[in-house]
Amino acid sequence: MRREHHARLPRTCLAPARKSLAALPSALTAVLIAGVLVALTAMPAGAGNRTHPNTATPARAGNRAHPHTATPARARNHTHLHSATPARAGSDAFRKETARAVRAHEKARARVDRLRARDARSTEVRAAERRRKAIRAGLWDALWAVARDAGDPVAVDPFGRLGRCPAARARGRAPEGRGGVWTAPTRRYRLSAGYAARGARWSHRHTGQDFAVPSGTPVYAVGPGTVRATTCGDGFGNQVVVRHPDGYFTQYAHLSRIDVRKGGRVAAGQRLGLAGATGNVTGPHLHFEVRITPYMGSAVSPLPWLRRKSVEVGG
Repeated sequence: MRREHHARLPRTCLAPARKSLAALPSALTAVLIAGVLVALTAMPAGAGNRTHPNTATPARAGNRAHPHTATPARARNHTHLHSATPARAGSDAFRKETARAVRAHEKARARVDRLRARDARSTEVRAAERRRKAIRAGLWDALWAVARDAGDPVAVDPFGRLGRCPAARARGRAPEGRGGVWTAPTRRYRLSAGYAARGARWSHRHTGQDFAVPSGTPVYAVGPGTVRATTCGDGFGNQVVVRHPDGYFTQYAHLSRIDVRKGGRVAAGQRLGLAGATGNVTGPHLHFEVRITPYMGSAVSPLPWLRRKSVEVGG
């Protein structure tokens, strides 16, 4: 699946990355393009196999290493912090540059928010918003190219057909629990691994927030949006990715059941499925992630993002 940003670019991989990155600072552009070239040329011939988006082990091989665990350095060169990044300088440079692009996007987004809060001139707001979108466009193209070549199911199998994912068991389920525009992704949880956490299970840092809950606990859309992907068979197990009106994406992984289909519209508090222990896990929990794009490598800290939506998550 291709980017959804406003830049209408060709369907090739590197050409759109170069064009959309033109709005970035020249130094960051050059390094990020170089990182993409290195990442793609370093890709093994079998990289199109269905691989865990966080690990280098093909899903069909039956390897059940935890997605947070460092694994052989054979996977794609992206910035997902669960992944085991190859020790080559090129892949490390790509990871660092995509991380810089994420920070640049969040800084640009904060500037847009400040301008709107002080009722700045519309021309100034539009210029700041164009810069934010240009940063996202470059990041989107670079990560999509890598995700596609690596076999990330969100990029190559968003309907879950190739992975033969179980069909959604419910449609049009009404929102549950508390009302409101935004909500927490589950109830009666205990926060476990947090964003950017370090530890033996991660080769770099954790990219989401884990909610420790029993299998079968309902998982809810944190806000209104459209289902971007429902996939299975990799280290994330059964997962749902939702795009929200502000352009961000939320991921809900390791589900025991999926209750929505790709393309369906969801409301805040609508049940997406049930928590579980599918994929590469050590126990049942919900892995919740917030991304700038649908692809790994664009994650931002989820709890501050929820706080901006007036959702307090604790415990």
